[in-house]
Amino acid sequence: MEIQRAGFVGLGLMGAPMAANLAKKGWTVTAWNRSPGALEDFRRVGGSAAGGVEQLRDEPVIAFMLPDVAYIEDAAVGLLASWQAAPPAAGTAVVVMSSVSPTAVKAFGQKVQEASSGNAVVVDAPVSGGTKGAIEGTLAIMAGADDEADFRRLQPFFEAMGTTVRLLGPLGAGSLAKACNQLVVGTTTAALAEAAELAERSGVDVAALYEVLSGGLAGSRVLEQVGPRIARKDYAPTGPAKFMHKDLSFVVESADAAGSAVPMARAGVELYAELKRQGLGDQDLAVVRQTISNLSRTGAVRATEGTDS
Repeated sequence: MEIQRAGFVGLGLMGAPMAANLAKKGWTVTAWNRSPGALEDFRRVGGSAAGGVEQLRDEPVIAFMLPDVAYIEDAAVGLLASWQAAPPAAGTAVVVMSSVSPTAVKAFGQKVQEASSGNAVVVDAPVSGGTKGAIEGTLAIMAGADDEADFRRLQPFFEAMGTTVRLLGPLGAGSLAKACNQLVVGTTTAALAEAAELAERSGVDVAALYEVLSGGLAGSRVLEQVGPRIARKDYAPTGPAKFMHKDLSFVVESADAAGSAVPMARAGVELYAELKRQGLGDQDLAVVRQTISNLSRTGAVRATEGTDS
């Protein structure tokens, strides 16, 4: 029997259209968000609002779309306390849909199981596709669940928001897959930004360059979606660039645990840390071009060209 009722925590740039798609697909969705304006907008698409996260305690599915596990744990304090006093129904699912540390989401899963007397499970299911995919309901959803039956039960929930839904392994596997996704997206965006700055400073039209690149091996979804914003220097946020630093840090954390070398991820962590230091973190990911431009202007580029080793 399909679950058709859910709670949703976090109505930001991604969470709001995701929750709206659930409501539009016939789900009864009750949401909580820190700012009331987003809840008013959600009511207009058929959703309802909770006064606090603990009021979602009896929903069979409770999704969290908050920046990191620390935010989720803060939001869930009342919920877990409620479950300690009176456990939820068996099979309750807490779904972490944001980009979080694979290690931290496993620890959160243990906390939820203990607080709920084993009646609630955590499934991590981060998404990819940006705000465009969230609005259109075409997200890629990568899940981790200790019991495959929990994932199967949640498939209708996921399919209301995405078109590519896969179980990658146990709890934490979804977050590891998202970290790998961000490794590709973050470093590819940085490479495109470097290419744009190099081209423009050399007298080559960036839009024309990207058009040529798109027809060859360098063509990618990142070039297709982020490239136009990089070319026209449009940094209006579709998602804060500062989160890429966090996500690439998860790649490094996971690589250290697995004994895997990730030189590109480590370079990316440094570049996006510089982006944050420049005060650009709240702008779009494409703003990494401005970061590189600023480094060029200040002479902070540590070039080694022309040296012998």
